[in-house]
Amino acid sequence: PRGLSSRVRSVPMHVSRARFEELVGDALDSIPPELAVHMDNVVVLVEDWPTPEQLAGRPGTLLGLYEGVRLTDRSPTNYAGVMPDRVTIFRGPLSERAGDEADLAHQIRVTVIHEIAHHFGIDDYRLRELGWS
Repeated sequence: PRGLSSRVRSVPMHVSRARFEELVGDALDSIPPELAVHMDNVVVLVEDWPTPEQLAGRPGTLLGLYEGVRLTDRSPTNYAGVMPDRVTIFRGPLSERAGDEADLAHQIRVTVIHEIAHHFGIDDYRLRELGWS
């Protein structure tokens, strides 16, 4: 989730970048089609670690990050001809949290759903209420 990562394992759960991206794809595929069809102008990326700009002075690190204009905030006057929104999933922090590949897949799925929820306009407070934070 967008929240800061504080749980760190002493030995990261390593999978290849290709396998990690496959797990992210699986998480995206788990989004119900009736919801996925409403995703608009958003790209999902995998990066190893967040940049200092993405961290924006936060201590710790991020597991994922949504950057863009939420669907609930878009209008024809503020959202014309813009670059796609971005959901970035961070491989390093998620790998450090995971105990095994099944746990990694679970952590990725929670993070992907959390960040996609931001695309739909759901804030961190509501995500905590729903158990996705």
